[in-house]
Amino acid sequence: MSVLWTSDEIARVTGGTASAQFEVTGVTFDSREVGAGDLFVAMPGTVHDGHKFVDAAFASGAAGAIVSQPVEGPHVLVADTFEALRALGQAARERCAATILGVTGSVGKTSTKEALYAALDRCRPGKVHRSVKSYNNHTGVPLSLARMPRDAEFAVLEMGMNNKGEIAALARLVRPNVALITAIAPAHIENLGSEEAIADAKAEIFEGLEADGIAIVPNETPHRDRLVKAARRRADRIITFGSGDADVHAVHAVSADGGGSLISAALLERELTFTISQRGAHWVSNALAVLAAVEAVGEDVGVAGLALADLGGLKGRGERHMIAIDGGEVLLVDESYNANPASMAATLKSLGDERDVARRIAVLGPMRELGEHSEVLHAALAPAIVGARVDRLILIGDEMAPLESALGGGVRIERADSVEQATDLLLRALQPGDAVLVKASNSIGLARLVERMVKGALCST
Repeated sequence: MSVLWTSDEIARVTGGTASAQFEVTGVTFDSREVGAGDLFVAMPGTVHDGHKFVDAAFASGAAGAIVSQPVEGPHVLVADTFEALRALGQAARERCAATILGVTGSVGKTSTKEALYAALDRCRPGKVHRSVKSYNNHTGVPLSLARMPRDAEFAVLEMGMNNKGEIAALARLVRPNVALITAIAPAHIENLGSEEAIADAKAEIFEGLEADGIAIVPNETPHRDRLVKAARRRADRIITFGSGDADVHAVHAVSADGGGSLISAALLERELTFTISQRGAHWVSNALAVLAAVEAVGEDVGVAGLALADLGGLKGRGERHMIAIDGGEVLLVDESYNANPASMAATLKSLGDERDVARRIAVLGPMRELGEHSEVLHAALAPAIVGARVDRLILIGDEMAPLESALGGGVRIERADSVEQATDLLLRALQPGDAVLVKASNSIGLARLVERMVKGALCST
């Protein structure tokens, strides 16, 4: 692997002092992720101080560390390791000539980031960098930048927020050439108070746009004009995607054999017919956003379309598992990573669209950070449950009580106090041919249910 940073560069960028000469090929602040040649950044933590894990990092192969107190092993000593990481990220952005694409939104930002990465990487193999997992906050974004190779041609970086002003700070660090907003929905409404405020917070991504920057905005939102107005302050060009009069829109979209969708899309300069492997109408929107971005940066949309057809399942975001049980198999759709009203409705619709299934079962946990809107928004999921023709519903926690009341006995419902209890209820209920959707906010821990079930899985799709 090529050298990412030398100790001299790290010391110069961070204002620190190197204890020895070393070179690194990667960067991490999680000692569990350390590999040979990595730089370990000993970050301060609310629970554990990263300095406690320096020895473990070196034992795992770290070539050096950034620390704020002397340690054994090659390191750069700095006053503040968080500020050092931020400085490293800023320096990576300044030294690299890559076209930077920033992605945010209430729904679908990680999925769209992954799809956009896959599309660009198919066009420029090995020359595209991206943020991994959901490293999209005040520590994850600097880390993602610090990891960016010197010779990257494109970088796709995700930005998230909980409060006003957070994306603006990240955007000024990332300085995207293209800023893409996937969708606006009442995620984090507890902190921001209204969807309008959420739209304004997401629109902060435009504040970091470079000269000649491009803004890509969803057309299918009542806040489109609000987003466009914000984009005009900084963007040289604005592209809308979605339905209706969007610049990039689907002319036709139908279900494809084997799942996914077959789409004929009107792009900026041409029309394209392509398939996407992911199921659901929300993925049609994601795909249009990806193609809008690919075409905007001058890459081959036909090649990008091939990448979308080959895109595999994303863990916690629609990954599909075939689980072996007595007498046959069941389909498990893993949407355990996150949930808000828009994504709940979209994935429930996808469950309803599943073909050739015996029963549809949904295991749902609470949507968090909804504040005073929580009861109303949970109850408002009832039409989506009915529309999806759910045969059996397992609800986790007291926060789901408004949904149970709104359904009024029209669906067979079981209540669980924990993920473990919900798993037991599900395992006892399963029959061959069932399709199961699991979805909740990440803090609920529904991934544990998925992990327990896939131990017996025969395959994933």
